[in-house]
Amino acid sequence: MSRIQSQLNTGSSDFRRNYTHNRKLATAFRERQDRARHQRRQRDIDRLTNQGKMLPRTRLEKLLDPGTPFLELSSLGANMAYNGESPAASCITGIGIVSGREVMIHADDASIKGGAWYPLTIKKIVRCLDIAIENRLPVVHLCDSAGGFLPLQSELFPDKHMAGRIFRNQAILSQLGVKQLALVFGHCTAGGAYIPALSDYAVIVRGTGAVFLAGPPLVKAATGEIVSVDELGGCDLHTQISGVCDYPADSEDAAIAIGREIVGQWERPQKWAIQCATPEPPAYDPDEIYGILPDDIKKQFDMREIIARLVDGSRFHEYQPAYGTTLVCGFANLWGYKIGILANNGVLFNDSALKGAHFIELCNQNNTPLVFLQNITGYMVGKDYEARGITKDGAKMIMAQACSVVPKFTIMCHGSFGAGNYGMCGRAYDARLLFTWPNHQIGVMGGEQAARTLAEVKMRQLERNGEVADPKIIDRVYNETLEAYQVQITADYSTSEMWDDGIIDPIDTRNALAIAISMSLNAPLADRGYGVFRF
Repeated sequence: MSRIQSQLNTGSSDFRRNYTHNRKLATAFRERQDRARHQRRQRDIDRLTNQGKMLPRTRLEKLLDPGTPFLELSSLGANMAYNGESPAASCITGIGIVSGREVMIHADDASIKGGAWYPLTIKKIVRCLDIAIENRLPVVHLCDSAGGFLPLQSELFPDKHMAGRIFRNQAILSQLGVKQLALVFGHCTAGGAYIPALSDYAVIVRGTGAVFLAGPPLVKAATGEIVSVDELGGCDLHTQISGVCDYPADSEDAAIAIGREIVGQWERPQKWAIQCATPEPPAYDPDEIYGILPDDIKKQFDMREIIARLVDGSRFHEYQPAYGTTLVCGFANLWGYKIGILANNGVLFNDSALKGAHFIELCNQNNTPLVFLQNITGYMVGKDYEARGITKDGAKMIMAQACSVVPKFTIMCHGSFGAGNYGMCGRAYDARLLFTWPNHQIGVMGGEQAARTLAEVKMRQLERNGEVADPKIIDRVYNETLEAYQVQITADYSTSEMWDDGIIDPIDTRNALAIAISMSLNAPLADRGYGVFRF
């Protein structure tokens, strides 16, 4: 493969302006992330200390193998929800190494309202277990939760992908032979009691750990029985009598040590054989990505410059370089792994959609994981393009991508608007992981387009009713729509709602993808097959 010849002028005013803008966004992201991870009320920290408990990230640090990476997911989940009361959605999830094994970790955060599960907490836990199922990742649960946040019970209990899905996913993992370990540091109340009960192994800390379907207050209210926490669901009860838990531990350190020893007994999965080469760093500095990304969502840039700063040796075998030029496709290696890349260089036309569909089929034929680098305004619209079949050509790309069996990974590099999001493996299309950069924007269309569209609709509505289209009314519709869009299309809003698996700093993308590809190799590939392509 030949090396990409970068045309980037790092001394230009455009580069410096872009660099300053994007570095500022990345710095602001890291500051918000640090607050979500560590900023807690002192009384909550004191409460845990008085109970003899560690903070959840201290537990995590002791659990992970020293010096190994931890890929945290949705670190800013729920940060724009619930008036900021649930930073990081009140839990920690991510992929790490324990006793030499890749595992998914789910850790409750009892420093936030006793670890109570908000609706977005449940969404985050369900997502981490979905990832574990898709990639056959063993799971370690660090349990310390007061149960569901009752004021929002209607948003966390009854529907398909709410709390019950956690336990359904645990059952599916067991059916697949994927191991689970629960370390019970605090309370596992109500539905949360099923997490250790559905795990293959459970360790419980004496004095603080407890597992019960109903705590002492509810038992008293329901039956009149007066019982203590320990009598109802403590360590000795569950390790000596009920058998709900397997190992007693006299301290949190002891529980973690037992847990690490348990994971050390697990067999290592046989990864499928991906093409590999000797890893090497990019020939160009990834830090320069800050200067490539425009400071305006409407400005275009050459995605090859991004690819050159992500892949090994900046080498790239471009597929059909002279055809469908608004979609860059080709092969590269990343940390040694062979990957196929699809990257937007403009709107998707008929030829670029067909090129993308064909390239996806080639990667499936060759068992090559797919990486989508999104900066898309959508598929081309207009009379001429409809006559040429842009809808059915776009559908071919969506069909090929949706039915792909090789692992898919998506990076939201800049804009993601309209149906182009679908063809480029947006959230609905089962990317194994989907990450967002801080500059990213997403919406069914751009904010100004939406505002103009709704203002036009309002004006025609008034005219049909025989009313005068008051400019003040039209302006209000335009401004209200634009204001709402300016919040809802941002990366911060997207990640708060968990439409992604987290914001990452662009310079961390290469490492994040390497961890993601490695975990994906644990799951066997499905048989290839497609639906009906319309020709």
